[in-house]
Amino acid sequence: MPASIVPTVRIQEADFDVAAEIARLSAGAPDVGAVVTFTGLCRSEDGSLDALELEHYPGMAEAEIGRIAEEALERWPLAGLPVIHRHGSIAPGGNIVLVVAASRHRQAAFDAAGFLMDFLKTRAPFWKKEHRADGGQGGWVDAREADDEATARWR
Repeated sequence: MPASIVPTVRIQEADFDVAAEIARLSAGAPDVGAVVTFTGLCRSEDGSLDALELEHYPGMAEAEIGRIAEEALERWPLAGLPVIHRHGSIAPGGNIVLVVAASRHRQAAFDAAGFLMDFLKTRAPFWKKEHRADGGQGGWVDAREADDEATARWR
């Protein structure tokens, strides 16, 4: 990994433009041969969900995502690694999270993006509350055992 690569971590309420983020990363990077993106979207839960409210611990969320991204940079030869996570109220179909991993070769980019998402699900301090379309109380979303199992494969 080149020493000059620093992950970009943004926590924001505003939406993001995936194509613009890829263009920004690719600009001036002639040795990038692969860009892998993951965009997490808000599901409608078969029409029952009106919105997903995401809360985070400011400062701590950025720091923890930064630590995860730094670990990815140590493991794979990446040319760039922007991570954007939204907070606030997000309607079904809306963007929640974006990971863009760029490398000379595809496998490093695929692996880094997968690693980052698996650890974001379990280590980043975000909380999700469902708001139901029928006006009912959706409640807070619990952590899933499958997410813990996904992170175990990287150890």
